[in-house]
Amino acid sequence: MCAARGGRWGRRQRALLCCVLVAAWEAAWGQLRYSVPEELPKGSFVGDVAKDLALQLAVFRDRGARILDRGRTRYFTLHANSGHLVTAERLDREQLCEGLQRCVLRCEVIVEGEMKVSRIEVEITDINDNAPSFGEAENELRMNEMTALGSRFPLPKAYDPDVGMNSLQSYELSGDEHFSLSVQAGADGEKRPELVLAKALDREEAAFHELVLRASDGGEPSRTGTALIRVSVLDANDNAPVFSQAVYAVRVPEDVPIGSTLLTLTATDADEGINGKVKYSMTKLTAVNTEKFYMDPETGSIRLVRSLDFEEDESYEMEVQAHDGGGFFDTSTVSVSVTDVNDNAPELTVSSALSKISEDAPSGTVVALLHVQDRDSGANGEVRCSIVESVPFRLERALDNYYSVVTARELDREEVSEYNVTVRAADGGSPSLWSSAVLALRVLDVNDNAPVFAEARYSARLAENNAEGALVLTVRAWDADWGQNARVRYRLAEGRVRGAPLSSYVSVQAETGALYALRSFDYEEVREVGLWVRAEDGGAPALSSNVSVRLLIVDENDNAPQVLYPPAAAAAAAPGAGWTGVELAPRSAEPGALVAKVVAVDADAGQNAWLSYELAKATEPGLFRVGLHSGEVRTARSPLARDAPRHSLVVVVKDQGRPALSATATLTVVLAESVAELLSELGSAAAPAEPAGSLTRWLVLAVAAVSCLFLAFLLLLLALRLRRWRRSQLLPPASGALRGVPASHFVGIDGVRAFLHSYSHEVSLTADSRKSQRRWAADSCCNTLPARPPPDKAAPLLGDDAAGARGAQPDALPVSRSGHRDALPLGACLPSCSLPFPPRSPSRAWWFAAEQGTGSLGRGLLVAVPQSGEPSAGSATGGIFAAEGMKWD
Repeated sequence: MCAARGGRWGRRQRALLCCVLVAAWEAAWGQLRYSVPEELPKGSFVGDVAKDLALQLAVFRDRGARILDRGRTRYFTLHANSGHLVTAERLDREQLCEGLQRCVLRCEVIVEGEMKVSRIEVEITDINDNAPSFGEAENELRMNEMTALGSRFPLPKAYDPDVGMNSLQSYELSGDEHFSLSVQAGADGEKRPELVLAKALDREEAAFHELVLRASDGGEPSRTGTALIRVSVLDANDNAPVFSQAVYAVRVPEDVPIGSTLLTLTATDADEGINGKVKYSMTKLTAVNTEKFYMDPETGSIRLVRSLDFEEDESYEMEVQAHDGGGFFDTSTVSVSVTDVNDNAPELTVSSALSKISEDAPSGTVVALLHVQDRDSGANGEVRCSIVESVPFRLERALDNYYSVVTARELDREEVSEYNVTVRAADGGSPSLWSSAVLALRVLDVNDNAPVFAEARYSARLAENNAEGALVLTVRAWDADWGQNARVRYRLAEGRVRGAPLSSYVSVQAETGALYALRSFDYEEVREVGLWVRAEDGGAPALSSNVSVRLLIVDENDNAPQVLYPPAAAAAAAPGAGWTGVELAPRSAEPGALVAKVVAVDADAGQNAWLSYELAKATEPGLFRVGLHSGEVRTARSPLARDAPRHSLVVVVKDQGRPALSATATLTVVLAESVAELLSELGSAAAPAEPAGSLTRWLVLAVAAVSCLFLAFLLLLLALRLRRWRRSQLLPPASGALRGVPASHFVGIDGVRAFLHSYSHEVSLTADSRKSQRRWAADSCCNTLPARPPPDKAAPLLGDDAAGARGAQPDALPVSRSGHRDALPLGACLPSCSLPFPPRSPSRAWWFAAEQGTGSLGRGLLVAVPQSGEPSAGSATGGIFAAEGMKWD
């Protein structure tokens, strides 16, 4: 088909069409072929598999097309979304298909939904990514200078892993005119380079020739590789060795070290190889020459094998020979002259010496005796001795060649325990020679140092409630002495803590200095313990030192806050506890008004005693608030009509310890404007409408009982006041002055405080107080205790007894009950009275206040009973008095 249409299209079009048709035919039979160049990066496009298999992308993706690898290395990846086949890694043709002309990688694609498998073949085409290379960068050829012209020598071949035109194509040779290049083609087409000798060689003219062999491939651009060819010309033996000098002379000092090279002879041979290799030897050997000198046959160096002595022999002479491998030789003479030097060092000998000395030895004590001599003569034999280091010793000359070493001062073992005294002896030669001797001297200890503590004073912090036997701290003391004199033991000094011996609180371990607590400390009882620890060494006599130790007890949060107010009975009181813990707040209170204050303390200290208050529970959460740090209970808003009259507040008091401890205080707040409302509310609480347990019932009963007692007390108090007033009218007091009594509008019953409003009543008085009458006006009461209904007829006021009332004089001055406005005489005042019983709480007083509306009495009936139960003059004492100029109906 392709050939039939060849006349219409060009060669390229025909080839392209044939490839397309072949690809379409192979795709129809489930086989795909692609071609990609090597060295493409990972993820490079290879072919559109979905398109070539005539599958829609949705079908291709949904039916699960994937590549089967069967455990082989995966070189390609199939993208399910695009249907493209891409490379999974960089492909190197030379690595994958080394030595193959055509590199093809095969894989299979399976479409699981259609159960169809297609084979894919990807040909990896070559690119010129490798240059020709030789096995060795330098190669050496050896040729005799007599080699015939035209001789051929094989050269190393280059290797190029690429194929086709990218592989090795040609060789080139550059160098000199003695050689040329010949390239032979093998049976397999491989090119083999050969080196051809084009001109005769002469080693004496040129010992070696360097050539460059270059190999090139046919890629675009072309790559090349080079190798260095070094041709060495071998020599023929046609020359004899020749010494550089006929006579060699050298001067050496007599102290030249053994093994030193005295001189090196040099003989040259123009030949090469074995013919030009020269070896050396000594002739006319003597016993002295053989013992003292050695000639290296390879290098021609003469070394000293035995020391020279100017006094024994001043010069040496010997004959040497150089010969090559062909039998040719040459001779020369060597003369060695020895010069005299100062080669004898002084000899220093320790004749006698001490190995140890006490540190309290007196100055000038002899520790060693030395002897010194030098075998040299003249200035070289004159010796001077000295001590090298700065040590407390000095030299003294004893005899001609003797020196003694003595102490220059008293020694201190704690400063230096051992001495290595170096004595140096030097002669007068140039350069000077010297020798030395070392004296090892140990200083014996004397107990002259007391123990020294590591710190001037110690302090430690110990948390309270510690375990008995707990380690507090460890004191350390060091003694600069040695041995038994440096052995330190510890003990406590006598002392007392809170009247008890110190040893009952702490103890110290004698050997280690560890301080232990013998009991559990309580910060609230003992906050600091001061003591002294003594350290004593084992010398005779023993030396000691003391150090102070301050033990600070650290507070732990082991005490919960304690609520002082309200008392603890307020939270757990039975119904019989009466009015305990009840606070009164007016319904007209403004926001922020103080209602009560919770007072608490914490026995701990510091942060553990910092208290904070918070409202944990309230009948009406938004009505009251508690100060975080003050504990003041204040109204958060104004009370509303719908607010319950009675509120229970639970205040939690917490400290700042870790973990925090807390306590609770329970307050009962009643919203009322007067005592009447308070009593009414407390009385209503006793009703069984809402049973709240036995505690509530008993509390209601107690409030009712207290209310009854209060009313009885009020009536009794009023009767007593009226009785005294009647007596004062009959027998007026000698003094007409008014008693000044402060007015009060408060009434309090054991923790309950309230504001009282006024109420009115009418009183009719006569000269005879036994016939006086009173009438309560029920319609004039306002927020007060409920008044009794008015009686049908006037009732007599309370007096001492009924008989007294019946025995009154009938001629008492009448007082009109209505219409008359007679002024009460100034100074008519009844004596003050007191309550007949003490207050229920020792810390509070009973207060009662009432207001008179109209009548002959002035405003301000005040009764006060202090803690002692008697009226307090000038402050809490009151009475019934008539105000000057007041009128009444």
